[in-house]
Amino acid sequence: MDSVTQVALGAAIGEVTLGRRVGRPALLWGGICGLFPDLDVLVPYANAVKAFTYHRGPSHSVFVLTVLTPLFVWIIDKAHPHTAEYRRRWYILVFLAFVTHILLDCLTVYGTQILWPLPTPPVMWSTIFIVDPVYSIPLFFGVSTALIRSRNRSRGHTVNAVCLALSTLYLVWSLGAKVYVTHLAHTSFNRQGISYQNLLTIPAPFNTLLWRVLAMDNTGYFEGYYSLLDDTRDVEVKHYPSDSDCLEDIDHQWSIKRLQWFTHGFYSVRRVGDDIVITDLRMGMEPAYIFRFKVGKIGKTNGRRVKAVKPKRVRGQVGWEHLGWVWQRIWTEPNR
Repeated sequence: MDSVTQVALGAAIGEVTLGRRVGRPALLWGGICGLFPDLDVLVPYANAVKAFTYHRGPSHSVFVLTVLTPLFVWIIDKAHPHTAEYRRRWYILVFLAFVTHILLDCLTVYGTQILWPLPTPPVMWSTIFIVDPVYSIPLFFGVSTALIRSRNRSRGHTVNAVCLALSTLYLVWSLGAKVYVTHLAHTSFNRQGISYQNLLTIPAPFNTLLWRVLAMDNTGYFEGYYSLLDDTRDVEVKHYPSDSDCLEDIDHQWSIKRLQWFTHGFYSVRRVGDDIVITDLRMGMEPAYIFRFKVGKIGKTNGRRVKAVKPKRVRGQVGWEHLGWVWQRIWTEPNR
């Protein structure tokens, strides 16, 4: 999830846990702990693939954050010695702010390595878009109210708790919507006789009413969209090719194996001029994707048809021009 929302979630957790006892420091430290895991973006990495795949890695590990919790409580004790009697609640506040951060990130499609350093694939439940105002706005309102309202009354604390509950209910709704759309997509593909290996449903930008359906087969991938307001129960999809044979000479490279692992296999390979480009299909929409990486180059070097190169991110279209279509598609079926 975006870092601003993570700060708001941490602050809301802090207010619920300790706001009535210590006041605004609970909001402050909840927000700091909610932001902390995302500071890994400041770490310099040797190449683009490492920067891409180590984000939400060690700093989002439940093991690492559990070890760091006593350190944060120690810092809080030094900063606010008058709150020492609430040390146990400070432990709860810090740990909850950490854990809710990584769990919220797990609900997006990017991928969160919550069990690092274990070699398990990143968790990507993909029930909510990385920015969703329906989830974030109640959090902002609740935290702002708790921050502004007088500490002599409990109204700000109550409003914050209610808003946190509403945001959490929205997450439950998104989970139910994903389960429904995933089942419908499997059924629709089978009814249409479409053969596929893996299928993923992803909420479209800024909402949970329109869902993108992505499925992989041996020659490429299918992409389609389904709105919860559609009358039909079929997902209309289009097939796009992927030239995986381009990786034959370089598929042993770490960067390629890492991208295959990180994307759970939802990637495409294309030749762009003399460059071999791997695209993460999970984030974006055809033909605009956020994460594309040059991993090889066509040439006659050492007897190889393709030679590996230092991975480099290829800037593509952001796709902002598609947002109007997304809004229209929520309310209107393709055949209309």
